[in-house]
Amino acid sequence: MKLRGLDSVVSVSVFLFFLQALRVVFSVLFGIIYDQIFEGPVDAWLVISNLLVVLAFIAPLWTPKKNRNRRALVFAALTALARVSLSVNLAGVRFWGSLFAVAFGSLYLTTHLQIKRRSFVLTMLSALVLDQLLRAAGDTYDISLRSSWLSVQILWGLAVISLAIILFRQTNDEEIEITGIRVVDGIALCGFIFLQISLLSFPNAVARWSSTTYFASAAALMGMLVLFTITSVRDMFVRVFQSSLAGIGISLLLLLGLIVGYFSEGGLSLLALLLAQFAALLNFGSALERTPKTYRISGSNIALGMLLFLLLNFLYAFTFTYAYTLPVLRGYGWIVFLTAGVMVGAGSVAQGAVDSFFSHPKFRLVPDGVLVLGVLVFTLVKAWPKPAQDFYSDDVVRLATYNIHYGFDDLWHFTLADMARTIGEAEIDVLVLQEVDTARITSYGVDDAYYLARQLNMNQVYLPAVEHLTGIAVLYRGPVASSEQQRLTSLQEQTGIIRVNLTFDGEPLNAYGIWMGLSDEDTQTQISEALEFITDRSNAVFGGDFNAEYHEPVPQAILAAGFEDPFVLLGIDPAPPTSPAIDPRSRIDFVWLRGLNPISAWASTSLASDHRMVVVEIESPSP
Repeated sequence: MKLRGLDSVVSVSVFLFFLQALRVVFSVLFGIIYDQIFEGPVDAWLVISNLLVVLAFIAPLWTPKKNRNRRALVFAALTALARVSLSVNLAGVRFWGSLFAVAFGSLYLTTHLQIKRRSFVLTMLSALVLDQLLRAAGDTYDISLRSSWLSVQILWGLAVISLAIILFRQTNDEEIEITGIRVVDGIALCGFIFLQISLLSFPNAVARWSSTTYFASAAALMGMLVLFTITSVRDMFVRVFQSSLAGIGISLLLLLGLIVGYFSEGGLSLLALLLAQFAALLNFGSALERTPKTYRISGSNIALGMLLFLLLNFLYAFTFTYAYTLPVLRGYGWIVFLTAGVMVGAGSVAQGAVDSFFSHPKFRLVPDGVLVLGVLVFTLVKAWPKPAQDFYSDDVVRLATYNIHYGFDDLWHFTLADMARTIGEAEIDVLVLQEVDTARITSYGVDDAYYLARQLNMNQVYLPAVEHLTGIAVLYRGPVASSEQQRLTSLQEQTGIIRVNLTFDGEPLNAYGIWMGLSDEDTQTQISEALEFITDRSNAVFGGDFNAEYHEPVPQAILAAGFEDPFVLLGIDPAPPTSPAIDPRSRIDFVWLRGLNPISAWASTSLASDHRMVVVEIESPSP
């Protein structure tokens, strides 16, 4: 029992480190590709970096054929060592660390499937539960990826390495049973991992897809995951796969849930996505929890699945950047998820009838009931909604616009916490945000709007312009207010406008947030639609990244509609540039006013984003 317990700690830790490394490698790779393509110049590093990622993903090709158990422990120790670097907020350090963690982690996963198949499903599900807990603890921003966690991660890594050494000395490779891995096993496993780290085990992603609350999705998804870690519960559900016909039905339920979840909203979408997760877990358990049979013992089948996983992630990324990559993928993110769903379903359907199930006792640090209750209580407490605080002052309001660059600064450090400090120190009451990610793997899976709102005690209104997970937001203090939003005609990247109907000192204060297209977009059509949406309501603030300077047509159209530039009203000449954050040259971020009197205006000196935050302070609109 003692040996099994040590082994479980190592296995769950390494599986978790592997999942975290997958998020990190795509986040840092996003920065590399972005700089090469949009900032330039394009050089050999673009090709080299992507080739290195491919090599890391096909590492299972080198799965050992001898001494598997001991070599698995070596892979575990190396994964734990590489994982420490992921808590260092430097893009270069994280890139190399994530490559090694993915490579050694995938080698460990493959070897684990060969020698410990009976515990594989439980280990993976336990790692997913732990991953959700770490993200819930940080309001969707995994606390273990922060620099403040580094000392803890060093200790955790040393513990895993020490346990691996102990187990290495106690292990006899001659006593292990070797099982094979089918091609469909590798494909199903990697399709399942894609669904989990891109959507189904991310409550913020499910909440954004369904336009429901994070609290509801966090509670439901965590409850489902933690129940499936209980062997008796999982076996009870998986027994429905006694026939291949039932397997086909559950696989179709997975696909149906993804489609309905994507194209509907509200409770129907949330229910569909929960059913999709239920079906994914059943398919996963069925494909990998069965009596081992004789198949070719090779890591090539997992390597193939990893390559398909890599392809799915690239295609999914292109559905967000279709304007600059593959225009045909606009609006087709659901096709990528259906493909992953087919991969998962193939594993259970292809196996036919199940002969028996692995229901032997599994190691637990605590009883199942205590575990489930503890995990759910922690999740509910962390996700519990909390009211926003009132405006900082009864006499003045501070308004701001901030392009947060998906949570990154110009050098691709993930600086969302620094942005929160910048906003909080400026005592902002109403904030409009652009380039807001809400659960993308390329920005560490963090919900930018939710995280900032929680840190700053503000309400949030989010417009999911692209694939449910990228858009614009308005954050504000005070009581919850009504809001409206509208998408704007977009030839390239989809954008839109938000209105929040606020009240300040008894008078209406209509706050508008927008993100305009780039120079090759039909911005004249966009601004005409935006101004029509705004209408002639008085006491309005209109903020955003307009991707145009003061003298250009878009700002001039805003002036013609009755808005004023607070920097001009205050005689601040020249007005401070806002982009890029380092040595800014252009002024493209504006806070326009109508019917409001500015007291002061400035651009923040913070370098937390690739833009500088623009702040305007106004006095009460009361006569």
